[in-house]
Amino acid sequence: MKDENDLQIMGVGLHWNDVEVGDRFRTLGRTISDADITMFIGAVGMVEEMSANVEYIKEVSVIGSRPAPGSLIFCIAEDLLMQSTMQRTGMAFLEARSRRQGPQADHDRRHDPCRVRGRGGTRYEQGRQGRQPARGGSSHHPLRMVKTRPAA
Repeated sequence: MKDENDLQIMGVGLHWNDVEVGDRFRTLGRTISDADITMFIGAVGMVEEMSANVEYIKEVSVIGSRPAPGSLIFCIAEDLLMQSTMQRTGMAFLEARSRRQGPQADHDRRHDPCRVRGRGGTRYEQGRQGRQPARGGSSHHPLRMVKTRPAA
């Protein structure tokens, strides 16, 4: 894709006809920070004690650090996929199935191995790779409408 000055635009996402069912790739990584969790729970009003009370976390929590709400993990998974594959090509989020097999917390690192599961409305399957796999993981299976590559 080029701009009005004939310069190549870098970072443009994949079109549905750029991928085949079964293609695999991995997103860039991202560490979930305490600030991410704090800002998220404040913004959405999810101020339950296990996320908002540091003393409770130290004294009672079996995780040992501030847990990340599952909805934040969903948002981060979406962000990693959007940055990697859908800049200027993603048109609509249609549906998703998300599953958490255990908690994620501050300082966990995410990068998502992905696989193309369908075409037309492109279906990506994401699995969690993290710093602390013993805690369990998560999977995210979004279905999106993605643009067709324009004819040359």
